[in-house]
Amino acid sequence: MTPQQKIFSVIVSVAVFLFIIELVRRRNLKEEYSWLWIFTGFIMIIFTVWYDLLVFVTHMIGAIAPTTTLFIFSILFLLALNIHFSTVISKLTNQVKNLSQEIALLNAGRDGDKK
Repeated sequence: MTPQQKIFSVIVSVAVFLFIIELVRRRNLKEEYSWLWIFTGFIMIIFTVWYDLLVFVTHMIGAIAPTTTLFIFSILFLLALNIHFSTVISKLTNQVKNLSQEIALLNAGRDGDKK
């Protein structure tokens, strides 16, 4: 990695990490999700500063280039994130359906009392 690439990578990784911390501080990102993002930002910083670790992981998984390793782990991360959000959305959909049905029953009972 050239010095320019390393400097750019460090700046971007630290900026992402600080942005995540700021989102948590302002309560724009819930704490339950913040650990995942803080961990991701921390891993970005580690791989940027300790490039030999990235090369070692690249050889361990049998990839050819370190960028391939980053892409593989990025795709796996996004896949896991999408699965998690899909389960959360499914739960919320069921909760909304149940609440709508309860409200309809309460309104029907209230309207029946008026007649």
